[in-house]
Amino acid sequence: MPTEKAKKIGVMALAGVEPYQEKPGEEYMNEDQLNHFKTILEAWRNQLREEVDRTVHHMQDEAANFPDPVDRAAQEEEFALELRTRDRERKLIKKIEKTLVLIEEDDFGFCDTCGIEIGIRRLEARPTADQCIDCKTLSEIKERQMAG
Repeated sequence: MPTEKAKKIGVMALAGVEPYQEKPGEEYMNEDQLNHFKTILEAWRNQLREEVDRTVHHMQDEAANFPDPVDRAAQEEEFALELRTRDRERKLIKKIEKTLVLIEEDDFGFCDTCGIEIGIRRLEARPTADQCIDCKTLSEIKERQMAG
């Protein structure tokens, strides 16, 4: 259940975990913060894995050899969309696991490009972020220019 403060400012809990409340003078990426993000990432990974299991069961249960080509095509299209979604989730699970390794190695929360703090609020929004907002913005601008 969201806290009153979270309700007031419209903060949503990711993977059912309430946003971290920073304490004044608290050291960045202390043990409490690392444990908080580890909890979020593990819960998120578990949710994604449950979706994969549901998809497998759904596809097994719903698989039918329809005599009508239109029905067969509709089912194949539905399965293709589900599989595409699960493939994206599989890639996200790998990124989550990579981030969990960074937490274990005590190297989480710092920008891969410039080395500064990514920031608690950014990590709350995107726990797998590996760049600070400035480096990410610059990277996206360069990417758009290259695509041009």
